[in-house]
Amino acid sequence: MKLLTGPFQEAIYIIDTIERAGHQAYFVGGCVRDSLLNRTIGDVDITTSAKPHEIQSIFNEVIPVGIEHGTVIVRHNQVSYEVTTFRTEGDYSDHRHPDSVSFMDKIDEDLARRDFTINALAMDKTGVLVDLFDGQEDLKKGLIRTVGNGYERFTEDPLRILRAVRFSSQLGFEIEKHTREAITATKSSIEGLAVERITVELEKLFAGTYVKSGLEYINELGIEQHLPVLKNVPILSRITHTIQPLETIAEVICLIHHVDSEAGIQQMVKEWKCSNQVLRKAKTLCHAIEYYQVSGLDNWLAYQLLPGYHDAFARVIEVLSPGELNKNELISLKDNLAITSKKELAINGNDIIDLFPTVQKGPWIQYLLVKLEKLVVDGVIHNEKSILKDWIKWNPPEVK
Repeated sequence: MKLLTGPFQEAIYIIDTIERAGHQAYFVGGCVRDSLLNRTIGDVDITTSAKPHEIQSIFNEVIPVGIEHGTVIVRHNQVSYEVTTFRTEGDYSDHRHPDSVSFMDKIDEDLARRDFTINALAMDKTGVLVDLFDGQEDLKKGLIRTVGNGYERFTEDPLRILRAVRFSSQLGFEIEKHTREAITATKSSIEGLAVERITVELEKLFAGTYVKSGLEYINELGIEQHLPVLKNVPILSRITHTIQPLETIAEVICLIHHVDSEAGIQQMVKEWKCSNQVLRKAKTLCHAIEYYQVSGLDNWLAYQLLPGYHDAFARVIEVLSPGELNKNELISLKDNLAITSKKELAINGNDIIDLFPTVQKGPWIQYLLVKLEKLVVDGVIHNEKSILKDWIKWNPPEVK
């Protein structure tokens, strides 16, 4: 029995309500695993004997996100809880979703369909565990092992191959021998997955505390050759010895580009089907790193990394050049900047036009503003309108 605290306490209301309606309900999966490992608990998921339509009749606020597969979202106190009916599954012809789902009234077969023993754990509202596949023992041993036949689990959904590696990266666990063998036998099926699903798993993998372990498995088991980007840019063996957790896929793209300049940022974004936001962030980081490699730390670099790129920049640099960056100095530069955006510049385009009313408008105005922006950031001149105007008068633009 485990004393339930934190997110479980609030979620007990969901289980109590389901049980009062005459059904069984348990906490299940990652929240139970992380609780046993004393890790921060993310989403609290619940499994139940109640059918989706019965859950809809029990609670006022229910979102039918995956009702055909037995899953709904129950909202309570502005928190979402994924509630899924006990089920068994048919074949996975699309290697993602089961072709058919059969609802059950016992938890046993539901746990048997799950991917790994450490995720096939359930817990009732009093903290009593249901552990049919020695998941607790594997947690103690630090093992990632499939529930049942590994070949079948990975053939059903090849994303589980990447999930195994990702859990190794997050938890520092070893992938069990027979599970590794099953990965080797089925790894080519990864190529049939939607790229977006692969990218999500890779981002989580690179962010893991034990990312080195995860990347070593990707390299050693030959998974790399079936992954977008990485199959064309085989760099894992070159970065594994210095790798540190990278929190976003943009940081990963930037790192790969700087390790192998032939790997284009735009192409990687396209292959991983990332958003334009990821593209912008990757380009910003890459430009900052190129500037740093030439000019080192200064105000302009700290300014270029606003808003919010300083930590990402420091993480990538730590992989490229371990121990080289003085992060405290970077923080100090950021905290002491005269301005934090162009909007804070005490002069604007209209002010410049007023100074030169007879000069035709053109790109020279923007060029002058950028020059003033850098002078202010570098501390050469103060950000006061009168001072900036005086500087412009003494350094008039050369307009043809």
